[in-house]
Amino acid sequence: MSNQPEPVNRYFSEQMSRDTRARAEAAEPPSSRFAGAPRKILDRAGAAVDTEAGRLIALSHSLHANPETAFDERESARAIIRLLADSGVSAELGVHGLETAIRSEFVRPGTPEDAPAIAILAEYDALPEIGHGCGHNVIAAAGVGAYLAVRSALAEGDPAEAPGRVVFLGTPAEEGNSGKEYMARAGAFDGIDAAVMVHPYGYDVAEQVWLGRRLMSVTFHGAAAHASAQPFMGRNALDAATLAYHAVGLLRQQMLPVDRVHAVISEGGTRPSIIPETAEMKLYARSKYPETLKSLSDRLTKIAEGAAMMTGTGVDIEWDDKPASLPVRTNGALTGRWAVAQSARGRQSLPLGVVPETIAASTDFGNISYRLPGIHPLIKIADAGTALHTREFAEAAAGTEADEAVRDGAYGLAAVVLDYLADGDLRDAVDQEFEDQGGAVDVPRFFD
Repeated sequence: MSNQPEPVNRYFSEQMSRDTRARAEAAEPPSSRFAGAPRKILDRAGAAVDTEAGRLIALSHSLHANPETAFDERESARAIIRLLADSGVSAELGVHGLETAIRSEFVRPGTPEDAPAIAILAEYDALPEIGHGCGHNVIAAAGVGAYLAVRSALAEGDPAEAPGRVVFLGTPAEEGNSGKEYMARAGAFDGIDAAVMVHPYGYDVAEQVWLGRRLMSVTFHGAAAHASAQPFMGRNALDAATLAYHAVGLLRQQMLPVDRVHAVISEGGTRPSIIPETAEMKLYARSKYPETLKSLSDRLTKIAEGAAMMTGTGVDIEWDDKPASLPVRTNGALTGRWAVAQSARGRQSLPLGVVPETIAASTDFGNISYRLPGIHPLIKIADAGTALHTREFAEAAAGTEADEAVRDGAYGLAAVVLDYLADGDLRDAVDQEFEDQGGAVDVPRFFD
């Protein structure tokens, strides 16, 4: 009998990759019917990105070489602020209730008070042990580059061409936390009309599914007893956790195709001779829509309560000791402008549906996208088969493709921001689409 696990059959994943490549070859990038910003403004932004490219790539490499995890991104945040300062741009550190959050604002001279405001978001936290296995160093450098490019592009010319306010927000603690939600509750997005950011990936994708995510913690309380002499005097908390774990497995047959549940029993007793009096479970619940995530959450709550009832144990159920992440609601009007900007850089951004949604993950940007219109496109830095949150992706995040993505991502975000400020018809379409999607949601109270 081997002490090694059986090898995984890779046929399905390989076939899925082949199918994705075939769809990608046939796909057309999203289009846009809007004029966007004048060419001369976009050209100034492009020139600014080219001028800053060396420093932006150096920032990306520096963050990559010194990864810091959620809420501890102190040197990463200072590195971003130093780069901004070297460009004559002031920024605040420790804003909106988070020690490592950053904020800087730019208002084009001559802008009226009722002009639009748009935010550029940047993440810079890393994963434990793996480092930048999600490429947040690229996100940060591209976001900083976009902000500097927009400021440079709007520093001259007629203010009436693109009036408005641009806010740079450094957003900590995306990995396993919800830094953006904490910042939003502290007012970071008050008065902002739209938000944009970009994420590295194995494909160039204008829009991809991102699932909402909740964390459930369950503690079963039993009664200890000698497992041989007096087992009938006990109430087995591990039995309750085991029943709940198996019930989740049985639930999967009836779960929606867009649902995911992952569970572990994190505590289940100390000695086989003692009936366990305490057992703990941790569960992630994910779904494609806020409403289906709420429904899935209710089913999981009932499973935990039922397991406690069957075993005569008590149960404590806690949802979201860290704020939940909602799915991403993408704004198609803004997505079209991203695709146009990427085409100008020689990239073809794939539309929704080309990359399978079965490989979807979660992000706290979803919480922002249900407050105001936004986009969260993906930019290629690695081979298509390279998964996020792996050492292979971390290695790619410091490679030449990642460096190109810093440049192209910075220009793409800058172009979308300038298009939004300059084109009133685009803004109206963005707002109308957001309202047609259901408008703003009370995120903190959604699951109450």
